[in-house]
Amino acid sequence: MFTKLFRFSFSATTKNPKVFFDITINNAPSGRIIFELFADVTPKTAENFRKLCIGDTVSKISGKTLHYKGSAFHRIIPSFMCQGGDFTNHNGTGGESIYGRTFPDENFTLKHSTPGLLSMANAGPNTNGSQFFITTVPCPWLNGNHTVFGKVASGLEVLNAIEYCGTQQGRPQKNVVIYDCGELK
Repeated sequence: MFTKLFRFSFSATTKNPKVFFDITINNAPSGRIIFELFADVTPKTAENFRKLCIGDTVSKISGKTLHYKGSAFHRIIPSFMCQGGDFTNHNGTGGESIYGRTFPDENFTLKHSTPGLLSMANAGPNTNGSQFFITTVPCPWLNGNHTVFGKVASGLEVLNAIEYCGTQQGRPQKNVVIYDCGELK
């Protein structure tokens, strides 16, 4: 009962944070994406992403700063999604959460029902780290396997430009980088 009361209180009184990515494509400024993070539904996952955007957390493993700034979108599949967040290996095999290498799936309450949703990429159940993807179409087959924790609040045209750089194999044709990122207050 207390948990339900606390959760209701949290969602009723807390404003969802907004973070941004400034994107470059082949080193050319390409615009800003602003995300609303659903801290009211997925507080732990939203906080992980927020902290990785502001870059104020040091790795418990390597001692390096955990930050999306300067990392690339390493997998882009048109009419599906754009994936990034591997700031350790830069190829889709790495990444790290603020909680350690990985953390458990928080919940699957929100569904992959529209373009522009922000969701955790993973290697199976309970393997969330820093990698994420942004849907470019509804993706119902992902429901129950990936945690949706935010949405594009503005900058869908930038997401479309990123998507245009993809291939059916997922290998980007252009270098798409998170040039800068942070939190909007």
